[in-house]
Amino acid sequence: MRTAKRKGSPKKGSPKRVLRLPDLDHAKRTVLDSLGSPDSARAYAFAMNDFIAWYCSEPRLAFSKHVVLRYRIELESRHLSASTINLRLAAVRRLAFEAADSGLLSPELAAGIQRVKGAKKLGVRLGNWLTVDQCKSLLRAPDEQTLKGRRDRAILAILLGCGLRRAEVAKLQIRDIQQREDHWALVDLMGKGRHIRTVPVPEWVKAAVDKWTQAAGVGDGRVFRCVSRKGSIWGNGITEKVIWHIVKASAKRAGIQQLAPHDCRRSCARLCHAAGGELEQIQFLLGHVPV
Repeated sequence: MRTAKRKGSPKKGSPKRVLRLPDLDHAKRTVLDSLGSPDSARAYAFAMNDFIAWYCSEPRLAFSKHVVLRYRIELESRHLSASTINLRLAAVRRLAFEAADSGLLSPELAAGIQRVKGAKKLGVRLGNWLTVDQCKSLLRAPDEQTLKGRRDRAILAILLGCGLRRAEVAKLQIRDIQQREDHWALVDLMGKGRHIRTVPVPEWVKAAVDKWTQAAGVGDGRVFRCVSRKGSIWGNGITEKVIWHIVKASAKRAGIQQLAPHDCRRSCARLCHAAGGELEQIQFLLGHVPV
């Protein structure tokens, strides 16, 4: 005899309220596949794994606004910075959106999760912002009498004068540097989120790059290459980690504390604004979607 279906039981294949590990893993993979930047994918993967581990360790509760609010309280109890908390919450919101888009989560619950507010950053200035004198000291730190010093100075010039991310510096090609009318520019540079922009190159930056490329004999391919201890060129490029060490070592010589490559990008934006640059121009220079 066929058993009668209980009244009010959920239909097969209908959106869920409680997601289990396979559902969360499926949504996580969808999120990561949609991200174009390796850095964003790495940060989002870490954030989603942290949330999934916390969510699965809790009693089986609905994946809802209330649960995400509890997770935010958990993050705050770890004494994480506001920017870190907001990044984690952004990853959770994306996870909920993809789960709802795949039919795994109720759209009503996903909409509630989207409304969870992040941590406030009242009066908090991120990173280290250099003055003009500090920028000059940083540029003078590498020894230009050596091939490695010329390369390092050219990298610092690109970071400070063009506001590039270190991933963009590492991937920079000779063909990207072109002359447009009466000035030099990095043409059709693809950055984070696959956004394409053209970045003006100041004359002093171009001069620093030319000193390096001429001394190293680099005429095509990637602009920056590895330099051995004996002063010879090898390989077809450098990694982001090399740029990190160059900035750290140069900052130490210049007497600048706690400087990261992204701080050079922030300093570029600050100096552009101080020189009278409009916010929209700086937005385009940095490749940011919102001002």
